Amino acid sequence: MTSPNPSSARQRPGFPAKLALHSTSVAPVRPFILAGQIASQRPTIKPVYGVGLDSSAVRQSMVAKLAQQGLTNPAVLQAMGSIERHRFVDTALVNQAYEDTSLPIGLGQTISKPGVVCRMLELLYQGRPGRLGRVLEIGTGCGYQAALLSSLCTEVYSIERLRGLHDKARDNLRHLRLANVHLLFGDGMPGYARGAPYAGIIAAAGGEAVPQAWIDQLAVGGRLVAPVSAGASSAGKQVLMVIDKTEQGVVQTVMEGVFFVPLKSGIA
Repeated sequence: MTSPNPSSARQRPGFPAKLALHSTSVAPVRPFILAGQIASQRPTIKPVYGVGLDSSAVRQSMVAKLAQQGLTNPAVLQAMGSIERHRFVDTALVNQAYEDTSLPIGLGQTISKPGVVCRMLELLYQGRPGRLGRVLEIGTGCGYQAALLSSLCTEVYSIERLRGLHDKARDNLRHLRLANVHLLFGDGMPGYARGAPYAGIIAAAGGEAVPQAWIDQLAVGGRLVAPVSAGASSAGKQVLMVIDKTEQGVVQTVMEGVFFVPLKSGIA
């Protein structure tokens, strides 16, 4: 990915937003915007009341279990109770949608456990009054976390490197018509400088370390939450890393162990 000059990095991207090409041999990136221009107000997500998986009671039961785990942020729990997770998993797995388990979504990727998603969102949102500003998500997957972020943030840029999952997320999110969510197909390792600085960055894949590009694109006062390797002797184990960017530099805090798919570069 080519790096923009410093002046262009400070400008807001036009729409549709685009990722720079890696080389002339790479197919053009085709971004997708869910609903035209950015909404100035918080998107309204209305819970569906009915029976079966469409019942709000099913989601509220999941939220109650999350609260029992010590996850108590009201805004995050409200989002978890509003978004229908079963719409983001394969038909054969919908009966497991509200269990606290990860599920395959194709191409060797998974949708994370509700408890892990909720925990990462709480860490990202922790201590922030009101909604977060602009947030970058690395690894759109099936689009579930992007939908949750839409109600917690003013604007969401979400990058997915696998074309099949990018298209799946676009289809999954279309019915919600979230005007503040922008899906990008491309390599997430360099981040998305044209949308920087970000109030928050959240990653759904873990590498040996957090890429410097992400830290550079984080605003002062912003927070980054991502899984990283627990160390050379950890035999593939990962931990959650929280990075806060201050006027004096960055502060890194290591949290609990997790398991995510590996962070990779390139597109496929």
